[in-house]
Amino acid sequence: MNFSEARAEVMQLLNKVDPRDRHKVLNWIRTSDQLDELLSDNRKVILQNISEHLRVLLPPEAMLPSETTAYSKMQQRVRPTLHVDSFLYDEDQVDALCEEGTMSRSYCLSCGSYRTAPLDFLSHSFSVSELQFLFENVLPDLSGQTLVDVGSRLGAVLYGGYVFSSASRLVGLEINEEFVKLQQEVLNKYKMTDRTQVLHTDVCLQNILLQNADVLIMNNVFEFFMEPSEQVRAWMFIMENFRKKGSLLITVPALQDSLNALQQEELQPGWVEELPVDYDVYLGRDVDPEALRQIHLYRVI
Repeated sequence: MNFSEARAEVMQLLNKVDPRDRHKVLNWIRTSDQLDELLSDNRKVILQNISEHLRVLLPPEAMLPSETTAYSKMQQRVRPTLHVDSFLYDEDQVDALCEEGTMSRSYCLSCGSYRTAPLDFLSHSFSVSELQFLFENVLPDLSGQTLVDVGSRLGAVLYGGYVFSSASRLVGLEINEEFVKLQQEVLNKYKMTDRTQVLHTDVCLQNILLQNADVLIMNNVFEFFMEPSEQVRAWMFIMENFRKKGSLLITVPALQDSLNALQQEELQPGWVEELPVDYDVYLGRDVDPEALRQIHLYRVI
């Protein structure tokens, strides 16, 4: 049964419900945990197991002492910002950490008072649900294609691409050697090395790989880890080498936002066109619709 047939069946069934009880049925559909259970599958369980494994190995903020540039740039933000990795912690887990005092959602505006304001939360990884959305609803069938994740960090895109797609090759580029070792450990442990690899390298050394890539993923990849001049260099390199017609680019945030922030006339997104994305997909009650809307899809023209 396809979507159109299923929708017709549901409408037919609702028409049979006593009008006095119809709103109860609709409310049950919106709020019931029983329906969320239908959305769970072994692929998500694998990713959740990887997430649990990584949480043991990393501090709560999932940042390493060697990430000095990222720490500095977060401190320069107008509002206090906390890094909470979405692949490691969902909303319920963040709530649990806040209850036990390991994490907080707010900061004090004047010490000793009750004046508080919400912290900004920042993630450099997709959540499990966002990965499912990305590979099942945003990207087309990737059979026989090569996907490159720039700044693969914990490897979430690689793991998600392995379980949710048929991409023949998934390559992570990561400049931090500690994260490379962490990803390689997971890939070995979960036997994902037949289609997946992580390279300890700068994206600007990978011209051949970019020239042959079918999909390029960039999630908050430069702003917090490079000075503006380095960001300009990296973007120029990508624009010069990721040119295969029809190749797809995924960015978070929107490409225009990233380039405008650098205020460089030569950085114009004219080599790609943005494609529409259907964000109205139900992936469970805990999915943040606004997080999905940060995912943008482009095609090389």
